[in-house]
Amino acid sequence: QVQLVESGGGLVQAGGSLRLSCAASGRTFSRYAMGWFRQAPGKEREFVAAITWRGGSAKYGDSVKGRFTISRDFVKNTVYLQMNSLKPEDTAVYYCAAAPSATGWTTGEYDYWGQGTQVFVSS
Repeated sequence: QVQLVESGGGLVQAGGSLRLSCAASGRTFSRYAMGWFRQAPGKEREFVAAITWRGGSAKYGDSVKGRFTISRDFVKNTVYLQMNSLKPEDTAVYYCAAAPSATGWTTGEYDYWGQGTQVFVSS
């Protein structure tokens, strides 16, 4: 079992930045690929970013490439999502997830999910 707790969401103006954090507890953090997803009202859940279990490689959704960066800290058992150049269309609830696999490139790999943190980007 893995418990995930997101933090760092809030209200920001377009063009601004936020850093989301996801603290993991439970089973060995380093054995899980980690990902971020988001869901806006009335829309389906969308893949945002993923990082491999060793942290050596990352993958991003097309809508956030070049603006968002995922990283992980194995000492703090935390995964981060640095979000720059935010746009109103980035407004959503952001979820952290853990996959008991090496890459986490597909949504179906994820077994554990956090409660989410709200991000609102004003125009």
